[in-house]
Order: sequence, then C-alpha cells, then structure tokens
Amino acid sequence: MGCDGGTIPKRHELVKGPKKVEKVDKDAELVAQWNYCALSQEILRRPIVACELGRLYNKDAVIEFLLDKSSEKALGKAASHIKSIKNVTELRLSDNPAWEGDKGNTKGDKHDDLQRARFICPVVGLEMNGRHRFCFLRCCGCVFSERALKEIKAEVCHTCGATFQEDDVIVLNGTKQDVEELKSRMEERRLRARLEKKARKPKAAESLSKLDVNEEPAGPSKVKAGNLDATSLDPGEKRISAAPRSAANGSSSGKAGKPPCAATKRSIAESEESEAYKSLFTTHSSAKRSKEESAHWVTHTSYCF
Repeated sequence: MGCDGGTIPKRHELVKGPKKVEKVDKDAELVAQWNYCALSQEILRRPIVACELGRLYNKDAVIEFLLDKSSEKALGKAASHIKSIKNVTELRLSDNPAWEGDKGNTKGDKHDDLQRARFICPVVGLEMNGRHRFCFLRCCGCVFSERALKEIKAEVCHTCGATFQEDDVIVLNGTKQDVEELKSRMEERRLRARLEKKARKPKAAESLSKLDVNEEPAGPSKVKAGNLDATSLDPGEKRISAAPRSAANGSSSGKAGKPPCAATKRSIAESEESEAYKSLFTTHSSAKRSKEESAHWVTHTSYCF
C-alpha cells in the first residue's frame, strides 16, 4: 500500500464517492444574460434587438447570422427560431445616468459593481440588471419593467403612445415557463400569418378574372343598338359623329385615320408660345423673305445673305 514514513491515509483518499454537482453562479449567469449577446457572446451595444422569446442580441450579429449561407453555419438554440430580420424587434432603451462604465477604470484596479446596469425603466427607475423582471412591446420596441405595466395599467405605451395588446408584451430573459409560453404564442402568430397570406392569393386571382371579364368585346346586340341610335340622328349630326368614328376605325384596323382639318391644322403664330419658340418654325415672320432676298440660279444658297 505504500504508506512509508508513517503516513496515515484518510477515507476520502481511498474511497471515491459521487461527484458533486457544480452549481452555476447566479450573478455570473445574470451578467451573461443581460450584458452579452446570446448569439455572438459579445458585449451588447446599440442597436440592440430582441427575439420573440425574449433573448437579447446585437443587430449586426443577427444580420451576419442570416446572411451566412455556408454549411458550417452554427445553428444553436439561441437563434434557430430566427428566420428573417422581421422576427426580431429593435429595442428603445433608456440609459442609466448613474452608470459610468469603464470611464474611471483606467488602471484596471476598479471594482466592477455587477448590480449596476446600463439601462433603467423610464417609468419606475428600476435598473435592468436581472433582479427585476423587464419586458418590451413588440409593436414599438419600448422597454419597461413589469412593475410599471402592472401599476400603471393602460392600453397605450408610456413612452411613445402606441397602442398595444397583451400579445405584444414579451418578457425579457424569462424563466422556462415564460419561454414555453412565448414559444407557443410565436407559433400561433406565425401560423395565423401564414393562413392570412394564403387567403389573400385566391382573392387576388378573383379580382384579376373579374377585370378580364369586364374587358370582353361588345356583342352583336350592342352593335345593333348603336346602329339604331345612328338612324335616329339628323343628317347634320351624322356628319359630325362620322369623323370620330372613322378615327376609331382607323386606330382599330392599324391604319391612321384622317383627322379633321379644323382640329389639327393650326398656325403656330396663333398659339400662346414665346417668340423664341415660334421663330423655330417656317411660318414665323423672321423666316419669310421678300423677293429680293429669295435665292435664284446664282445665289442658290443662304450663305450669300
């Protein structure tokens, strides 16, 4: 057995008992949840977003995760439910005036107070350090403590005034029960949106079919009715109505019809345009020449004038 030199072994050195379960430090867990991104494990910095399960992320980390199409992409539990940027909400956080950060820690010998948080509740003033329950509104992104929503019951946001419902309130970094409840609500919300999207497609197809039916060509009954109206008109009225009909027939057959002279032939001198614009045309007075200035067989070009 060894034991040379008069050593006396103890029981815990000879008998191996069950391993002790390592307990997670609660303070360290709270710091990790409220100060670090759940996807990239980096310090949270604005813009900060939250998912429908109440986890906090850096917005740039979520965008990089969605743009990464490689097969080596890490699909963890923290972001497996995020399919697009619409699944996250950008948060409107209120800064804590008592938080200094690393301003006074120039030498590295300053004690970090883990109870001090960067953000607070704008209504009650509680710090967002994990000791108090916080939630955000999915419609506008404003963050409040749960105490503020319970004490001041309203259907309007306390900061921006946007209306919200109970389904829009999402707890940040909640318990397992909160996460399960939020997950069921998320699945119901996505299923509802999918069904609404499918219901819109047949409605759009019906509207297009109705437009096609309305644009059908006129039948023989309509043509006969038009002929009867034409016979009831006077000869003078027939002459006036013949011109637009001939134009319509020409456009439908692909040939340009002859428009009436009075409607198209108009002198540019009678228009209300400027003199500079009128001088571009041959009908202007500056373009007309007398017989002496007109060209003949010797001066056949305009360079002689």
